[in-house]
Amino acid sequence: MNWTLFSAFVAATAVLIIIPGPNVMLVISRSMRFGVKAGLITVAGTAFALAQQLAITALGLASAMAILSDGFEVLRWLGVAYLVYMGVQAFREKPVTPEAAAATAPRTRHMFLQAAFVAWTNPKLLAFYAAFFPQFLDPSLPAGPQLWAMCGAFLAIAVAFDSGYAVIGGRLLGAFKSERAQRIRNRVSGGILIAAGAGLAMVRRN
Repeated sequence: MNWTLFSAFVAATAVLIIIPGPNVMLVISRSMRFGVKAGLITVAGTAFALAQQLAITALGLASAMAILSDGFEVLRWLGVAYLVYMGVQAFREKPVTPEAAAATAPRTRHMFLQAAFVAWTNPKLLAFYAAFFPQFLDPSLPAGPQLWAMCGAFLAIAVAFDSGYAVIGGRLLGAFKSERAQRIRNRVSGGILIAAGAGLAMVRRN
């Protein structure tokens, strides 16, 4: 392992992941509405999908997946519609106390699968991974072990940062105690999801 290149990869990955995308926005919205536990379940779902995407990258199959680009385009627009739908739901949700909000959270399995689906709706990610990872490969060393190590580091960093967002969002839930504050929370949470959907809609195919 070339530790200089690997360290540069870790630093670049941290910078990329700290920038909120649809996954992070879903985590924040869920934890703001239903608490830290719901946020962490959402992190588990997005991490499950991310692990699959990284495995495809490490196996060198990202380019082969391009033949499914039409299908991914349909999936992307389904993701856009789903994020906007969830955002509208959150925006219109009636004010409830933090305790009641946690009690009304969707089932664990539902939140997990929902998060995994959203994580798979950005078709550009596989192409990005295929272009990003090779920049940090040492050509004098076998590529396979380097790719798997980078994939593991990428996943660990993503889970750590996303879990941090879940905790922050969950802490915010407790700050909205009055009915007015709860309405603001719902609108902020819904707005975050709608913004995530709009951002995903703006992703260009080529």
